[in-house]
Amino acid sequence: MSQSNHISTFSAKYLKDDLPAGLVVFLVALPLCLGIALASGAPLFAGIISGIVGGILVAFLSGSALSVTGPAAGLTVIVLNGITELGSYETFLFAVVLAGIIQVVLGYLKAGVIGYYFPSSVIKGMLAAIGIILILKQAPVAIGYIKNSGVQYHIGAIIIAAISIAIILIWDLPGLKKFAFFKFVPGALIAVMVGILLNNAFVSLQPAWVLDASQLVKLPKAASMNDFVNQFTLPDFTQFANYKVYVLAITIAIIASLESLLSTEAADKLDPFKRITPTNQELKAQGFGNIVSGLIGGMPMTAVIVRTSANINAGGKTKVSAIFHGVLLLVSVAFFASYLNLIPLPCLAAVLLVVGYKLTKVSLFKEMYKLGWEQFIPFIVTVVAIQFSDLLKGISLGMLVAIFYILRTNYRRDYKFHQDSKVEGGLITITLSEHVTFINKGSIALKLSNIENGASVVIEGKDAHFIDLDVLEILYDFKENSMQKNINVQFKNIPLRVKLSGH
Repeated sequence: MSQSNHISTFSAKYLKDDLPAGLVVFLVALPLCLGIALASGAPLFAGIISGIVGGILVAFLSGSALSVTGPAAGLTVIVLNGITELGSYETFLFAVVLAGIIQVVLGYLKAGVIGYYFPSSVIKGMLAAIGIILILKQAPVAIGYIKNSGVQYHIGAIIIAAISIAIILIWDLPGLKKFAFFKFVPGALIAVMVGILLNNAFVSLQPAWVLDASQLVKLPKAASMNDFVNQFTLPDFTQFANYKVYVLAITIAIIASLESLLSTEAADKLDPFKRITPTNQELKAQGFGNIVSGLIGGMPMTAVIVRTSANINAGGKTKVSAIFHGVLLLVSVAFFASYLNLIPLPCLAAVLLVVGYKLTKVSLFKEMYKLGWEQFIPFIVTVVAIQFSDLLKGISLGMLVAIFYILRTNYRRDYKFHQDSKVEGGLITITLSEHVTFINKGSIALKLSNIENGASVVIEGKDAHFIDLDVLEILYDFKENSMQKNINVQFKNIPLRVKLSGH
């Protein structure tokens, strides 16, 4: 067993890697928590609550070493429609609590196994699609576009974003990693600090380049601890008789569970130590997280690949990085909101643009193309479908295409056909494959029907671990009817036929 298999998911040994990575994840998660809350029609503070609970509680309970949990863009439409449909955010919180309970139950029912049935081509397509979405969504922020204001671009934003990207890319150069400063101080942190200094410098050097207030982080500020506590919201449990709450809870539970399992699967593929996350434990962790988040006013959450990718790219080794990012979210919103509101959004856009590029490199598309159409078509369909619909619809379409290729492959590889020209009459040997299911029924029936009169046929089952009852019916029917066509049929290692009723 390789040494990587012994790497713990929770260890203080890697603090030198995990703490800087957690800081990077925090810088990525902060605007995402606020932005997703805003897009979902939820209070901005609700996004931060979800990030804190996901970062601390879920990371602690999860069996994943690198996965990061928080409010997810994939749930935005569901949350927005849910709040509108239920009429109040407090009623919506009740649905979030119920969704968490359902997820915990699914975990104990061992439903996490469903995550293993998603082909790698679809998972890689999801990663690439999210990378493209990040680039498309963050590019306008990086150039300073302000919606509904007539401002198409802003010189100050472009300068800050360009310098931030340059800093992050320079920090990633392998040659610089041998220096302690470049190894332990994340490039994203330097980019943010430089961005703040540049925007302040523009005030005196070039006032026209100073960023608008809407181009800076907007974090809710609490004047006192009492103010901070008052930002938490309790669910409305009086709505227990409202059937719409239960419909929404089931919807959130199913979609959040699928997104978490897919993101965790993707995280395992990105993990340099190739650790495998226990999926049932992940469902329980996500469930407990949603229960707590709903109880204190937070949004529903999932494991999210954007923050997870940022964690891995920043050098995170264990779940300490995710927990640290959650602690930073808590400390920042409680004590340093006014300082964090100085951070230019173009800096954070730069961080996300680099993450997006790493997820959707041209080399990935080339690699998938070289693997053949059976891998490339589901991959590219998933990428394109997610762009024009949403995460789950895109993944579903990619899955359908992948299943088509899986069925077609099984249809083709159900047997080997050999005709020996040296034997008089041309002895035909049909060797069944390892698994012969009902999917193979059609191709085997067609091949047998095309065997010419007077042939000698040997059907060999030595390699078959499983032969479906439907296929056995076809084989035995062929043998029984072979005398009419003067075909000599011999079975080798074929199980006895179990006759169906009516036969």
